[in-house]
Amino acid sequence: MRYTEWFEIIDPAFKSLILPNVHVDLLYTGGRWLEGPVYVPAARHLLFSDIPNNRVMRYDEVNDTVATFQAPSNFANGHTLDREGRVISCEHFTRRVTRREHDGSLTVLADRFEGKLLNSPNDVIADSKGNIWFTDPSYGISTPYEGSLAESEIGSHNVYRLRPDGQLDAMVTDLVQPNGLALSPDEATLFVVDSGVEPARLMKYELSSEGNLNPGILFSECSNGMYDGLRLDSAGYIWTSAGDGVHCLDHNGRVIGKILIPETVSNVCFGGPDRNRLYITATRNLYAVYLNASGLRT
Repeated sequence: MRYTEWFEIIDPAFKSLILPNVHVDLLYTGGRWLEGPVYVPAARHLLFSDIPNNRVMRYDEVNDTVATFQAPSNFANGHTLDREGRVISCEHFTRRVTRREHDGSLTVLADRFEGKLLNSPNDVIADSKGNIWFTDPSYGISTPYEGSLAESEIGSHNVYRLRPDGQLDAMVTDLVQPNGLALSPDEATLFVVDSGVEPARLMKYELSSEGNLNPGILFSECSNGMYDGLRLDSAGYIWTSAGDGVHCLDHNGRVIGKILIPETVSNVCFGGPDRNRLYITATRNLYAVYLNASGLRT
């Protein structure tokens, strides 16, 4: 059932998460493949990647303007904030994860695992304990369009956890192309997209009290296009990219509704002072919509 031209309600539960009098705003057009949005509350702006154009863009929500923030960007993809408000970035070209300090300097957090270069870090999140989690598929080294053409030195595509002391652990090693990732509100569950299989899968991993991951179980398969980036709201609903827009998944992995976007969506993040505005990066465009839901910090 269509609620408006922007929403499709599959389960009545979705109706409580959307607003009856809103529409999807088109904020920017002109990218080649937009990705990796992160909202920076202190600056009231959104950073997002235009990967093939090798730049990071900045949307100012106060002035409703978009400008280039960083170029070249080392073909940056995913971004997040750590608990001190510093921007963490995944760079395809340099095959590393970096942190932008408050003074503007850059710190390399990870570029090798067991002495071998990473593939092309893709998406990243930070937890409340100071750990940085990121995925490392081969998309950024499989073609110069989104990075550089190179061989994988590691020979596998992993999900990593970088501890505050600098130790890098390979936490998931059996996915074809690990992509988007997110933590549950209580940080007891890690969700990871495998976009290297058809249909794309969203996997679920429970964290033990010791911080280890239990074996993954299939949580959801994408019904249209491909899962890519995802974020959770404070109630635990998952908002994930797909071929026909943004899919909202309930706690059992069922699609309960969709935000309909006229192009393939790559990623999402919550922003705004109340974290109730969902920013959506699609193929060439940046969109946003207000929801009756509040996003998690990561």
